[in-house]
Amino acid sequence: MTESSRGGKPQSKTMGETITLGKALNHGLRRALEDDPKVIIMGEDVGKLGGVFRITDGLQKDFGDDRVIDTPLAESGIVGTAVGLAIRGYRPVCEIQFDGFVFPAYNQIVAQVAKMFYRSLGNVRLPIVIRIPFGGGIGAVEHHSESPEALFAHVPGLKVVTCSSSADAYMMIRQAVASDDPIVFFEPKRRYWEKGEVDLDADLGQAFPLHQARVAREGTDATVLAYGPMVRTALDAAIAAAEDGRNLEVIDLRSLSPLDMETVYRSVRRTGRAVVVHEAPGNLGLGAELAARITEECFYSLEAPVLRVTGYDIPYPAARVEEDFLPDLDRVLDAVDRSFGW
Repeated sequence: MTESSRGGKPQSKTMGETITLGKALNHGLRRALEDDPKVIIMGEDVGKLGGVFRITDGLQKDFGDDRVIDTPLAESGIVGTAVGLAIRGYRPVCEIQFDGFVFPAYNQIVAQVAKMFYRSLGNVRLPIVIRIPFGGGIGAVEHHSESPEALFAHVPGLKVVTCSSSADAYMMIRQAVASDDPIVFFEPKRRYWEKGEVDLDADLGQAFPLHQARVAREGTDATVLAYGPMVRTALDAAIAAAEDGRNLEVIDLRSLSPLDMETVYRSVRRTGRAVVVHEAPGNLGLGAELAARITEECFYSLEAPVLRVTGYDIPYPAARVEEDFLPDLDRVLDAVDRSFGW
């Protein structure tokens, strides 16, 4: 890198900083606010408190309460206000405090945010980002551990992405804010405190494409597809499988709508086996869509059916038993064993 992305003097390339995923999101939002005065952050407790997970910590202090706005406890109002702001040329970033709180805003998201571009014959764009911490594993109470991503990925007009590492968190939130399309940005809350290396001086032009899947671990024997909080689980399973002589490839999907199926197809055609892992219930989840598409396009390459490892088809359980609900290393390895048993 020859010049600072903040417009400073030329500088040598650095190795980056090791920070948590949550802090990476904070840095990414800060860069978005610096880069475009039309970016506004809004949500419950995002200002003075810095958000319940402190993702927006310090931003109101540095950018003012007219750009980092504490809203009433009204998710429909947050997203509805964002629609009006976007029509007037702003780039609102809405924080939904917890996954289970998004449903009062679902009508605004589906009936307005997703449809405005088509309703206006392409004349009105809504560059809105809706941030949603999702998934379980933090010992929370009801409505705080949901995985509703399929409800949004199913809706035409919305783009849906999720990060799994600090580096991706930093760049993907900046890419989402810079996009002219409405994006639902799912954040794996159980991974907020995991650390990774991030190049905080990287330009958006250097970024991995937002809607492209990434091969998180190369392998030859089976493909494990995951996203968000389950990428770490899949990688742990791949390490454990190596002890038994099995070389698993792990793909981080990153984008749930649109899906980057070409990366998936290339992997499955090489390995001949696919296992999909996600926290959300299995019925009509992302795993079902992936299994259908893989079967259609890679049928003659498959050595076994596409298998799924998912949450169970029940409401999210009480915290004391959530570890029995969440897919874990053993369940992933069991699916791999079953795939090799065909």
